[in-house]
Amino acid sequence: MVLLALAAAPAAVAQTATGDGAAPTHAMVMYGQPRYPEGFTHLDYANPDAPRGGTLELAAIGSFDSLNPFVVFGRTAEGVRGYHFASLMARTWDEPFSLYGYVAERVELAADRRTVTFYLNPAARFHDGSPITVDDVIFTVETLREDGLPGFRRNYARIDRMEPVGEHGIRFHLTSEADRETPMILGLMPILSQAWFTEHPFGDPTLEVPLGSGPYRIAEVEPGRRITFQRVEDWWGDDLPVFRGHFNFDRIVYDYFLDEGVAMEAFRTGAQSLRREWDGVRWASLYSFPAVDDGRVTLLEEPHRRPSGLRGLAMNTRRPPFDDIRVREALAYALDSEWIGSNLLLGQYQRITGMFTNSPLAPEGSPSDAELALLAPWRGLVPDRVFGPAYEPPSTAGGGLRANLRHARDLLVEAGFTVADGRMLRPDGRPFAFELLLASNRDEPMALAYADSLRRIGIELTIRQADNVAYVNRLTAFDFDMTIDRWNVTLSPGAEQDLYWGSHSAGIEGSRNLTGLALPAVDALIDTLENAEEPEELAAAASALDRVIMWEFVVIPLFYLDEDYIAYWGDLRRVEGADPLYGTVLETWWEGSAGE
Repeated sequence: MVLLALAAAPAAVAQTATGDGAAPTHAMVMYGQPRYPEGFTHLDYANPDAPRGGTLELAAIGSFDSLNPFVVFGRTAEGVRGYHFASLMARTWDEPFSLYGYVAERVELAADRRTVTFYLNPAARFHDGSPITVDDVIFTVETLREDGLPGFRRNYARIDRMEPVGEHGIRFHLTSEADRETPMILGLMPILSQAWFTEHPFGDPTLEVPLGSGPYRIAEVEPGRRITFQRVEDWWGDDLPVFRGHFNFDRIVYDYFLDEGVAMEAFRTGAQSLRREWDGVRWASLYSFPAVDDGRVTLLEEPHRRPSGLRGLAMNTRRPPFDDIRVREALAYALDSEWIGSNLLLGQYQRITGMFTNSPLAPEGSPSDAELALLAPWRGLVPDRVFGPAYEPPSTAGGGLRANLRHARDLLVEAGFTVADGRMLRPDGRPFAFELLLASNRDEPMALAYADSLRRIGIELTIRQADNVAYVNRLTAFDFDMTIDRWNVTLSPGAEQDLYWGSHSAGIEGSRNLTGLALPAVDALIDTLENAEEPEELAAAASALDRVIMWEFVVIPLFYLDEDYIAYWGDLRRVEGADPLYGTVLETWWEGSAGE
C-alpha cells in the first residue's frame, strides 16, 4: 500500500516465512523468519487501543485529473491506491521487507518458487458489500497485464497460468522468466472489482469513483482541487493484526495547491492539521511563527534509516550529445555543489553519492571480492572506474568551481566540441544548448545557479517549468533533454531496478527508465539482485549495480535529508519510542481528543 509517510517505490521481496512452502503461512519475508510470528496481535509501532475520530487535513501540490492509479496517463489524486483499494498482502515498515495477510489471509509458496497460492479472507468485501472473489483476482491480473502501468505488465507477464484452489484459493504458476521476488510482487497486487470494471472502461483516466475495498472510500471529489476519504465503518479489515491501531482518523482530506510556498502559507493559518516537510530550507527558515512559539504547532525532527534513493539531474541518453559519457561527466563537473549546499540549501542537506546512500547497501571503497565476481565479466564494457574506489560526485570543495569547469571543458574538447567566440560548439558546429525541464519552481534557484556555471563554459541552458499534466506527458514520451527526478529504493531492491535502469524498459513509453540506460551489465546485475538468496549476495549485487550506474554519469546526484521533518497542529499522537526502519508511519497516528 502507499503510505503517507513516504513515496515507496516498488521493491523486491522473496522468501516465505517457513521457507519450504509445505503449508500456508501468515507472512512472507525476504530472508529467514518474519519479525511478527503466527498469532501476533499488532505491530510494535501501532497502538491497538488508539481512539478513532477527527479529520486529518493534508496538502498536495499541483492538480489531478484521475482516480485510476493503475494506468499510464493522467495524474491520480493522492491516497487513492493506498486508502481506497486493498491488496493481497500488506507491508510492515520495521523490517527490510515483509508482507502479512490482508485480502489473502494465508499464502503458500512452493519450494521451487514456481507456484504461489493465496487463500482469500472470506470476510474481505468491496465497499458495496460484495465479496472479493478468486474471479476478481484473475480479472485484476488479466486487466493490469493488458492495460496497466509498465510495472504491472512486466511482472504479471511472468504468470504462466492461474487456477482456483477450492472456493477461496488462487494458485499462480509462473514462467521461466519469473525470479525469486515474483511471488512476492504478486502479494502486493491491488484488487479490482470485476463487476464494476467490466461496466466501466479501465484504460483511460477517469474521475468516476471506482469500487474499492480499502479502509477508506472516496467521499468527495473537487477535480484538481480536493479529495476527501471517509473511513469505512465496520471495515472488514479492522481486526487484521497488521492493521490494528491503523487508520484512526474518520476523514482524510487532501487540498491541492499551486506550489509548496502556497501550501506552507495555508498550513501556517491552520488550513492543514499536519505537514510533512520535504524541504530542509523551508524547515530551517519558515517554521518560526506564533503558533510554534506558543505551542499550538509542534515541530518534530526524527532521524531515519532508509536509503536516500537517487534524486538528481537526469540526462536523456536517447538524445545526442547525452549519449556520450564524456559529455555527461562534463555536465556533472559544472554543478557547483558546495555553493548550492551552503547558500541555497543552508547546510541542511547531505550530498547523495548513489542510490543506496545512508544504508548498508551503499558501495564503500573498492569493490569487494563478491562485487568483483559480479563485475568481472563486464570489464571493458563498463567504465574502468567501476573497478576502483566507489563513486563520489564531483565536488567544488578544495579546487573550487573554476578547476571543475576547466576539467569539464577539457572533456568536451575530447568529445569533439570546440569553443568559438565564447560559445561551446557541438561536433557538427551547432551551439551546445539544451533544456532543463522542471515540474515545479522548487528547484529553480538551483537550476539558475547551474545555468550560470554552464554559461561560463559557453553552454546555454534553458529552464522550462511545465504544469503537472504537461510535465507527466513529456516524461511519459521521453520528450526532454534533462530533468530533475528521483528514484526511490528500499533495503530490499529488486524489480523496480529493471523499471529504472533495465534495457527492457528503456524503450517503453511511460516507464521509469528516464535516462534510456540500456547496458547488458546492468541487466545482469539486476537479474542477480532479483534472484539473490542471501543478504550478502543482495548487498554485493546492489553495490555493484550502484557503481555501474553512477560511473555512467547518467544522473548528476543532488541532495537528501537524513531526518524526517513533521509539523502539526493540536494534539496529534503516535507511539513514542517506535523506530520504524523507514521513518514515521502516519497511518498509525491518532487525534488525542478523539473518543473523549
